[in-house]
This record gives sequence, C-alpha cells and structure tokens, in this order.
Amino acid sequence: MRKVLGLLLLLSVVSAAWAQERQDTIVVSRDGTGNFRTLQEAIESARAFMDYTVTIYVKNGVYKEKVIVPSWVENIDIIGEDRDKTIITYDDHANINKMGTFRTYTVKVEGSDITFKNLTIENNAAQLGQAVALHTEGDRLKFINCRILGNQDTIYTGAKFTRLYFKDCYIDGTTDFIFGPSTALFEDCIIHSKRNSYVTAASTPKEAKYGYVFKHCKLTAEPGVDKVYLGRPWRPYAYTLFIYNKSSCSVNDNKRDRSTATRYRHQLRLTCKPFVLSDMSTKRALALGRLLLSICFMRAAASGSLATI
Repeated sequence: MRKVLGLLLLLSVVSAAWAQERQDTIVVSRDGTGNFRTLQEAIESARAFMDYTVTIYVKNGVYKEKVIVPSWVENIDIIGEDRDKTIITYDDHANINKMGTFRTYTVKVEGSDITFKNLTIENNAAQLGQAVALHTEGDRLKFINCRILGNQDTIYTGAKFTRLYFKDCYIDGTTDFIFGPSTALFEDCIIHSKRNSYVTAASTPKEAKYGYVFKHCKLTAEPGVDKVYLGRPWRPYAYTLFIYNKSSCSVNDNKRDRSTATRYRHQLRLTCKPFVLSDMSTKRALALGRLLLSICFMRAAASGSLATI
C-alpha cells in the first residue's frame, strides 16, 4: 500500500512539474505586464519540436526587432491583439554595409506549422534598396488577417516546395514585392501597389506544379499609379495565376521573357476575368479543375485538417 501511495505521489509531482514547464499561452507586452517584453524572447522560450500547439499572444505596441523563428520551433500560433496596433518593424535595407537583400528581413520564419494572425509585419526602411519584411523558409505557414508592409521585395518566399497560405491579408510594396520559389495561395487579400511596377517575381522550380495563386483578391494602387504589371519571371519556370480577382487600377500582362517563361505567360493570359467553362477547351477546363482541386488540398493542409498534400 505504501508503495502504491508513493508511486501516486511521484506521478502527481511529475505531472505538476510538466504542467508548470508546459505553457500553452505566452503573453508578450512592451509594458512588462506579460511573460516577455519582446517577441524573440517568447519564441526562444518554446520547446524544440513541440507536438502540441503554443499560442504567443502579442499585446498592442510597436516591437522594433528582427525576429527569427528557428527551424526547431514548430506548432506555434503568434496572435496579435489588434492587426493595426500590434506592429513588428525594422528598417534594414540591402545597401546598409553591403547587407544584400536576404539579410534585410524583419521576420524570418524557418520553422514549420507556424501561424501569424492579427498583426503587422513591416520593413519601414527608406526606399534606398531592397528591404524584406517577411522571409519564409518553413512549410505549412499561415498568415491570417495580417498586414505585411514594405516597398521593394516585401515578401520573400525563400524555400522551394514549401507551402504557404495567406488569408484576408493586406500586402503592399513597390517592385517585385512578392517573390521567390515557394507555392503560395493568397485568398481574399488586398494587394496594394505603391508604384508603377511589378507585383510578383516568382522563381518556381520546374518540378513544382504551382507557384503563386491569387484567388478572390483585390488589386489596388496609390493615387497616380496607373500601370501595374501582375508580375515578371525571376526564373524560367515562374508560375503565377490570378483567379476571380478585382482590380481598381490598370493591370497589364507582362511582355517580358515570354519565350522562356512559358508557364508564367500561359497563366497570366487568363487573368482579370472569371473563368467560364463553356468558353474553354476541354483540355483547359480539365486543367483548371485539377488546379482548383489542388487549391482545396492546399487549404486543407494549411488549416491542419490534412497532414500532407
């Protein structure tokens, strides 16, 4: 009997210690009322390769810091108190001490299964060179109701064959402000051009079926901006597709490098008007059906209801 009681006592102590060590919610606040004052400190407190989800709740405030979510941090939801008042910002650009584009990020996400929600990520550097706000490397990343702000090269989707999902986001920039090799679905987002230039610069690998897909998005522009190109290929097999989108500015198909960027050219010809299957060839209709089915799988994977695509 004593042995049983001792074992029960030991189990209760271990359970209490585990519960104390495991924090399901971490609060970040600039005024010191949370667990941490900076987002980076909160991320570094997370256990490596967690098999449960931790929420990092970020209170309103301006957090001037370069944030890295390392590759061993997974299953984290980073949720802001208010999208427009919870701001993660920095101001590096490519021409500071020969920094180059890929070190200018404000937020770099190397881990997988990370969600950002209800906050702003911005690079507010002067327009003196490329300046990345968001740099992604992980897989199955979600950005829900976020503002992602910058000028040239706002979002760099930096890893081949990774899958990203942007829902109800506001994204702005000047030139090539969504670029890289990843597969990304942008749904119900506002894409805002601040200059007559290019929105995307995809570098989709030849082996990837899809690159950037924009569905039910709205393309807007600053006053006086009247000639915006949907994109240009950064590499020969760039893939960009716009489906059922609205535009409040003059949008142009790209005329550059059409001989090499065949997938890119083919898809951009289909932009800025709804698809009507009766107006399409059987072959193209079947191809569209396969694409829409793939998008459904992407959404399921992003929402966690599907482990793999």
